[in-house]
Amino acid sequence: MNQPLQHTTVLLDEAVDALLGGAGPQPAGTWVDATFGRGGHSRRILLRLGPQGRLVAFDKDPEAIQEAARITDARFSIRHEGFRHLADLPEGSADGILMDLGVSSPQIDSPGRGFSFRFDGPLDMRMDTTRGQSVAEWLADAEVGQIAEVIREYGEERFAGPIAKAIVARRQERGPLATTAELADLVAGAVKTREPGQNPATRTFQALRIFINAELEELQQALEASLRVLRPGGRLVVISFHSLEDRIVKQFIAQHSKEVYDRRAPFAPPQPMRFKALERVKPGAAEVEANPRARSAVMRVAERTEVPA
Repeated sequence: MNQPLQHTTVLLDEAVDALLGGAGPQPAGTWVDATFGRGGHSRRILLRLGPQGRLVAFDKDPEAIQEAARITDARFSIRHEGFRHLADLPEGSADGILMDLGVSSPQIDSPGRGFSFRFDGPLDMRMDTTRGQSVAEWLADAEVGQIAEVIREYGEERFAGPIAKAIVARRQERGPLATTAELADLVAGAVKTREPGQNPATRTFQALRIFINAELEELQQALEASLRVLRPGGRLVVISFHSLEDRIVKQFIAQHSKEVYDRRAPFAPPQPMRFKALERVKPGAAEVEANPRARSAVMRVAERTEVPA
């Protein structure tokens, strides 16, 4: 019998402590786990909430929704939607929002999902397998320039051009790529130099996954929604795993952590700051040793400031 794939939640205690910080023991109110995954953060939050607390979770992965069904706590609910749908929550309704932007281990380690070059499987990579285009379907029609732009922008890959040309040449000679192994082998032939300890396909797989799921666009939409949904004093906690995500989070918090003056109306009062940056946290050495996938994680914490009357 196959053993269920396990997932180790990164920065579990640190994230929940930051989210609930200042809320007191057994807090009430409404809290949001915007990226349920396999439920590590949600389960820990529920342990800490009081009887009047409520946890709303989001995830677009059908397997995550199946895992969430195992939680029978009446204080918990989940929506089969991406976290950009935070915008659908009432204004000022959330006491805290947690976003864990990592791909869960069961997603990576399941060959059928197509996220990893370590296993041969269909070239899919969709977070929500019930809708949208797979990577294989997109690569079957995309032009060289489009493929190169995606790999360069989302993977920061120096050899994006040669990789894109190789993908299209292969398509013309033998038909479209269909499996992860085919793509990984093709990329390995196109990448001339490799970073120590990194598979040459790493950046390409990252880029295609981010693109096909519109991950950065959804992150930006979710962050903007948090401004409206968080009540004053509510916490925003975001864990990111690569520089593109962390840069968006860092710039978003910085942008809203200062007063903004309108140069066209120099005597008008400034637009008040809407967030206060609190901390930046990296996993400790013990966590990284126990879970190497934690090594790139960065957690940023901000607090929603008072909204002037």
